[in-house]
Amino acid sequence: DLAPQLVPLDYTSHPDVKLPYELIGSMPELKVDPLVHTCVPSVQDNPFRQRIAEVFSEDGEGNMTLDDFLDMFSVLSEMAPRDLKAYYAFKIYDFNNDDFICKADLEKTLNKLTRNELTEDEVRMVCEKAIDEADLDNDGRLSLEDFHMGSTDSVVSSVSQPIKTVNKR
Repeated sequence: DLAPQLVPLDYTSHPDVKLPYELIGSMPELKVDPLVHTCVPSVQDNPFRQRIAEVFSEDGEGNMTLDDFLDMFSVLSEMAPRDLKAYYAFKIYDFNNDDFICKADLEKTLNKLTRNELTEDEVRMVCEKAIDEADLDNDGRLSLEDFHMGSTDSVVSSVSQPIKTVNKR
């Protein structure tokens, strides 16, 4: 069902199997053994699904190896430490991959979270307030340290939605 042509018959010459993002993004919710009473969350309805796949994929384009896929679900599991979730939430929000969350990154994040239901003024106001509250070094952008330090405050709690959304599904 999951594109058998992508799975090599001989793993000695091609040990890594990559699944294209198109397959990963369209996967239905996966269930684990009912005796364990655990469900692997679905990313299908998550507005960050493409970005999540990009962040966890080795190629940065969302095409995942089995190891990438397992890493993603490990971080998304309810058992993952909060610091690890905050680290990956930061990476997911850093759309331009410059190791900072700038106003443009926050605007994209907010528009995805609200599914573009806010006006430009509302988005601008929320982004400015988030930066004002969490920017510890006053450089107008959030570093991982700013983000992590704010993880006990309301800023990260409110913007850690991609990780929480995946866990609830």
